Amino acid sequence: MRDSPSKTPIWQAIADALRSELTEGRYAAGDKLPTEAALADRFGVNRHTVRHGVSALVEEGLIRTRRGAGAFVVATPTDYPIGHRVRFHENLIAAGRRPEKRVLALDERAATTGEAKALHIAKGDTVCAYHGLSLADGQPIAVFESLFPLASLPGITAALKQTSSVTDALDLVGVTDFTRASTRLTAVRATATHALHLRVGEADPLLRSTSVNVDANRQPVEYGRTWFAGDRVTLTLDV
Repeated sequence: MRDSPSKTPIWQAIADALRSELTEGRYAAGDKLPTEAALADRFGVNRHTVRHGVSALVEEGLIRTRRGAGAFVVATPTDYPIGHRVRFHENLIAAGRRPEKRVLALDERAATTGEAKALHIAKGDTVCAYHGLSLADGQPIAVFESLFPLASLPGITAALKQTSSVTDALDLVGVTDFTRASTRLTAVRATATHALHLRVGEADPLLRSTSVNVDANRQPVEYGRTWFAGDRVTLTLDV
């Protein structure tokens, strides 16, 4: 295959072919494209030509590349409202996405000083720690840790073993409604563990949300920390 002044440049033909495959749904959001070597063999060109074609798609915002990791299909960011009442499943359904939560770990431990302050309990009091992964259309968008005070919410650990939904679990232990008392947003870098679960590169940008939810009596029922993949979620303020 050779470039010719009278014909479409080969790098552009490669970009066109890959773009068509993306449009046809051959690759889903977050999928990794074949390596440069594989694409070079497929199109019968050198890696420089492949790289030129891939760069065109990067400029169009269709794919992104990570040094040492490869090229990935860009996921359309999911709108995620943060306001007085935040509900994961409702937010994603409203955005036209399929919500899913996966439990990574569920245990009981002593609260740290900061956790105790947020939950209005004493340092060392027992909390239920729920570690999980949030997904939209099968694509991981966030990892989270939610803490619940066991003294005021007996049975919450057993409830979370029945359902991955925090809303449903709280309902099972008598909290029929809860609202967001505070939210703090901070830009951070992905740790090795975050990178593994979110399928991003270590040190890639994440947005961390630290929040407290309260019941009808303004008593804290959940202290949560969530690390959102920066390119997959658009956090919106619901006022």
